Amino acid sequence: MILDAARTAASQLFSAEFRSVFFKTLGLTLLALVALWFGIREIFDWLAMPWIDALLPGLPAWTGWLGLIAAIIAGIGLALGLALLIAPVTAIVAGLFLDDVAEVVEKTNYPQERPGQPVPALRAMVLAIKFFGIVILGNLLALLLMFIPVVNIGAFFLVNGYLLGREFFEFAAMRFRSEEDAKDLRRRNAGTVFMAGLVIAAFLAVPILNLLTPLFAAAMMVHLHKSVSAAERRPAMARP
Repeated sequence: MILDAARTAASQLFSAEFRSVFFKTLGLTLLALVALWFGIREIFDWLAMPWIDALLPGLPAWTGWLGLIAAIIAGIGLALGLALLIAPVTAIVAGLFLDDVAEVVEKTNYPQERPGQPVPALRAMVLAIKFFGIVILGNLLALLLMFIPVVNIGAFFLVNGYLLGREFFEFAAMRFRSEEDAKDLRRRNAGTVFMAGLVIAAFLAVPILNLLTPLFAAAMMVHLHKSVSAAERRPAMARP
């Protein structure tokens, strides 16, 4: 079920049907990452440079290049930590475009079934902001464990596997269910949703490709929700 959902979602990423939402999702993801890069650079200049000036007063004029060097180092650090930044960016992008992705998947793969209803815009943004905050906190925890061998890798996958799996599945389910019903469905299938989240976390860990994480995760969880819902209906239909 999980591998089928992941394989189908991956095969659709570059399809003609996905072209519009592909460019919107990729563009917003890149824009958010650029904003984060400049934000980190400004924070570094604000916090670090006064300390450098205080510790090394009276440096010659050429040391003004320290700011540029610091910006380059910050940029390299940002590139190396792209997966940690993609996770919270994914939260915001998902809130804006998940319904667009879901609509394409439903029309393409499930044309005979009842289409889902978009989550109200205000509620979707509230959930996205909440998701953003949780993912930030979770990845800060993973960042603190970065320098502990083995543990750092495990923390990254466990944190993002759980959070991304939970939130994307509930987002997909809420197109057909109330928020409480979506949470109940996710709890009843917690193991499946977590394993699917680990697949998303693995996708997230691949440089460059991880820019498409919001698109892949949303499409995958739409397919998974369809499969889980069908599996739950079968026993009920089998009962006399």
